[in-house]
Amino acid sequence: MGSTYTVKYVRSGDGPSKEMLHSEVEALLGELDKQLSTYRSDSDVERFNALPAGSCEPMPDMVRELVAAGGQLSADSDGAFDLTLEPLLNLWGFGPQGRGERVPSAEDIRAARALTGQQHLSIDGDRLCKAVALQLDFNSIAAGYAVDLVIDRLKALGVQSYLVEITGELKAEGRKPDGSPWRIAIEAPRDDQRVAQKIVELDGMGVSTSGDYRNYFERDGRRYSHTLDPQSGQPIEHHLAAVTVIDKSTLRADGLSTALMVLGPEKGLALAERNGIAAFFVVREGQGFVTTSTKAFDELFGAGVEQ
Repeated sequence: MGSTYTVKYVRSGDGPSKEMLHSEVEALLGELDKQLSTYRSDSDVERFNALPAGSCEPMPDMVRELVAAGGQLSADSDGAFDLTLEPLLNLWGFGPQGRGERVPSAEDIRAARALTGQQHLSIDGDRLCKAVALQLDFNSIAAGYAVDLVIDRLKALGVQSYLVEITGELKAEGRKPDGSPWRIAIEAPRDDQRVAQKIVELDGMGVSTSGDYRNYFERDGRRYSHTLDPQSGQPIEHHLAAVTVIDKSTLRADGLSTALMVLGPEKGLALAERNGIAAFFVVREGQGFVTTSTKAFDELFGAGVEQ
């Protein structure tokens, strides 16, 4: 995934050794990379991406599981989540085959949008099919999925208390050796330094934050975020700077944070409240930020609007 991961855990007396856990995690992440990476031409997803329109191809479980999860997230977010945006990401310079950051023409955007759309994907038994020559990109949920898989493996090996973080998505459960909970900081949306916006305690919950404050470019005084709206094929333009989602499934938290980031502060908050999503929004207002959270988030961590 071109990034880092961290596993912290409390070892019991008869638990597995650090070396064994490290080896197991490395093997699992290696398999994920082999199946899901868009940065290597021999991965299963890149093999599928190279196929023409109207093709079906047997795909391993991980690929099909993520396509199914992506379809559900798309349905739950009124189309704000889409796994097929790679042609548009490349066009804007944010994708694995991007040729530098640029502002494409309306004609180029229309042409790329014709090759996107979650509705053009279908699963037929062990085969994955596409109606148009689309390309899959799992970067919006692969890290959350990886966190969940690593945790499943740790639990199978007897680990009960842990904090697993992969490319910034994380989940924690249990207690540290001194009995205190795992505490994590929700980062303030600043590109100049790392500052904690809010501290939360996790026990059996995954957390994901999406924001526009790190991966973007500027042209002629205008800011272009790496988060694209599937409906327009263009970067989001609202005032939502970051959104954090808490969910028992880190995969779901990962995907929902992206979807809410696309929808923006009003539509995103409305959808999160309607669906009982625990979400924390940071919105630009003037030279500062205003934060708000959903009822489900407040029930977990306490209420409060900050400025």
